[in-house]
Amino acid sequence: MEHVLQTYGLTKFYKRNCVVDHVSMNIRRGEIYGFVGRNGAGKTTVMRLICGLIQKSSGSYELFGKRDDDARLDAVRRRIGAIIETPSVYPDMTAVQNLREQCFVLGITDPNVVPEVLEYVGLQDTGKKRVRNFSLGMRQRLGIAMSLVGSPDFIILDEPVNGLDPQGIVEIRELLLRLNREKSITILISSHILGELSKLATCYGFIEKGRLLKEITAAELEEACRKSIRIQVNTTDSLACVLEREFSLFGFKIISEHEAEIYDEIPIGKLALALHAAGIELYRVLEKEENLEGYFLNLVGGASQ
Repeated sequence: MEHVLQTYGLTKFYKRNCVVDHVSMNIRRGEIYGFVGRNGAGKTTVMRLICGLIQKSSGSYELFGKRDDDARLDAVRRRIGAIIETPSVYPDMTAVQNLREQCFVLGITDPNVVPEVLEYVGLQDTGKKRVRNFSLGMRQRLGIAMSLVGSPDFIILDEPVNGLDPQGIVEIRELLLRLNREKSITILISSHILGELSKLATCYGFIEKGRLLKEITAAELEEACRKSIRIQVNTTDSLACVLEREFSLFGFKIISEHEAEIYDEIPIGKLALALHAAGIELYRVLEKEENLEGYFLNLVGGASQ
């Protein structure tokens, strides 16, 4: 599948402080890439580098197959829409006036662009209301509208639901899903609300202290987080035979000489008896059911030790 963005050891120093540390990330066409990390982890800096708002210290990146030293990169960047930190809008103007200004900046003369974009984000009835009187959710939708004016193939959104009430969060989520499904727009999105991000993202990148710890698809994450029990035994030599023969159970994984993970339902009492009969002593049983937040915290905790 074609990549919209690839970075290769992308690095950014501010004086002696390394805020982006050899990041190599991959975003394919059509994906919604959830960028997960704590405050100060480097998410916004990576986005600024990709948008050309700041200069890299080392490494490189490609947008739509064009390297960052390619003379055609500026033209390629016109295929990107972005909101970094907060939407850049004029508070004393209306939504229509803001979008007309954006059209002027981008050299867009089609008079149908503004009403079409406003209707798509649900702001067609704001009339002469100035942006300073918009709710936070309306401002965020206007910011997304500004990013859509140039008919981008790729949009970059830095914390677009931060501070919104539950209704506003749902509205932004549904809008982004529509953009992805109806217009095939690839999305890079960061968010502190990991439960909400899990309803959007098709893949994830986890960043901590400027380092990209892991990239994983939503399917792989679901597999890693699915409900299971982990058992500790004196030996796993014949454990697979017991589970298959006695319980017709195949949803399990032997982790080590003393641990295994079982994904299917199984009566613990009967399991203990069957294992004992086979000469396997059951020492411990742990239930496991993670979500995105738990996965991230375990990943960061393991990285920081």
